[in-house]
Amino acid sequence: MSGSELAEEEERRRKRAPWGVIALVLLTGLALIRNGSGEFDEGPPQPASAAAADSRLPSGVFAGIAQPLPYSLPDRVSIPSIQVDAPIIPVGLDVDGWVGAPPPEDPNLAGWFTGSVSPGEKGTSVLVGHVDNHQGPAVFYGLGALERGNRVEVARKDGKTAVFEVYGVEVFEKNNFPGDRVYASKGNAELRVITCGGGFSQQNGYDGNVVAFASLVEVR
Repeated sequence: MSGSELAEEEERRRKRAPWGVIALVLLTGLALIRNGSGEFDEGPPQPASAAAADSRLPSGVFAGIAQPLPYSLPDRVSIPSIQVDAPIIPVGLDVDGWVGAPPPEDPNLAGWFTGSVSPGEKGTSVLVGHVDNHQGPAVFYGLGALERGNRVEVARKDGKTAVFEVYGVEVFEKNNFPGDRVYASKGNAELRVITCGGGFSQQNGYDGNVVAFASLVEVR
């Protein structure tokens, strides 16, 4: 990057929306219309209660396993256990103040919310993606099937791959989204992968968000 580009990037990062605001708006705009054909009548998998993130885990429980990385744009996300391998594009807040999402017509595309740290940095990074579109399942359709110990790998533009270990998967009502709990920093590098989930209606779409909680455990 040139000096001017670096300055612009730093200014952009300083203007990121505070997590308190993000907690109120995140993914409200991701209430997608699930394909109504009989093939998808059962909907996407939902997290098992046994997969819930353990709130008793001490802050920084994963600290020391992998040191946080400096800032770098993410390039691609891979979740082998649910056959995810998708490019990542940056997404921000739209004109209405909602967190944007990747274009729904491309089912295999994830978004990195630019109001969060980059994957691998100290803090909580956020990846979002559609659960489905009018054609059927999309990139994070299987997110609710993740289990503790599964890995999420994020390839970065600096050539490094940040490897995160899932320690919880839960579904939350959009109208009662626990932003403080989801986005709170544990003092190390964290990742949240989020898509729609819960109940579905033709009028309102999905009424919840599936959230995978993960912590950085390896850098390659």
